[in-house]
Amino acid sequence: MGIGSSLLSTGFAGQNLLQLSSDSDVSFGVNGFVQYRFLGQEVWLTTTHITLLIVILALTVFALIANRVIRKADPEKAPGPFLNAIEYMVDAIDNLTKTNMGEKHGGKFANYIGTIFCFILLANIAGLFGLRPPTADYGVTFGLALITFILIHYNGFKYQKMGHITNLFKPVLLTPINIIGELATPLSMSLRLFGNVLSGTVMMGLVYGLLNKFVLIAWPAVLHGYFDVFSGAIQTYVFCMLTMVFISNTFEEE
Repeated sequence: MGIGSSLLSTGFAGQNLLQLSSDSDVSFGVNGFVQYRFLGQEVWLTTTHITLLIVILALTVFALIANRVIRKADPEKAPGPFLNAIEYMVDAIDNLTKTNMGEKHGGKFANYIGTIFCFILLANIAGLFGLRPPTADYGVTFGLALITFILIHYNGFKYQKMGHITNLFKPVLLTPINIIGELATPLSMSLRLFGNVLSGTVMMGLVYGLLNKFVLIAWPAVLHGYFDVFSGAIQTYVFCMLTMVFISNTFEEE
């Protein structure tokens, strides 16, 4: 049973929703397609893996095309629409990182912030293309938050040395709270992204599963615009902002 199904299966109302979704062939969880053995364990190729592959492939193709366009661009001619869009994206990411992380350090993290921004945004709006958003799987969001958590402490030791550890004991009475706060960072970041995307996935699943086909033609696009595009973009921005804020807190004082 998928993550979404296990959340809905608690209580009488949850059982009714689960039954309705089953009757309408609508799935709230992560479904497996192919089972195989890996290192002696039975593993599945799921909807999350398939959508992740599609997202990675789309970003790779876009990067290759962008690289080709940039290399062939004539500096003496006006850039085309595609090159203008690329330049706008690069400038926006550079300005975002330098504004939130400072001129000295912002440029160093522009590639990372730009990568996770594009990845999370495309993953969040996958529902527009009939795919299950991979960020509705906690394994994906926790992995993203774990990378940020590692970067936070890597830069903490890089710039603060042992002060990165001793700061946890200032003041001494708040040491347990400081430690819990540090360990809770990846959990809070991953759960925030996971919960918001999963709730949108469940809501759209209920709409498609409970309403008749005539009604579905009229207004699901509005809901997709909110849950997939608007909410997906907001959650992408929030995740990147938290990443920049947490990492920039570890820099030495300017």
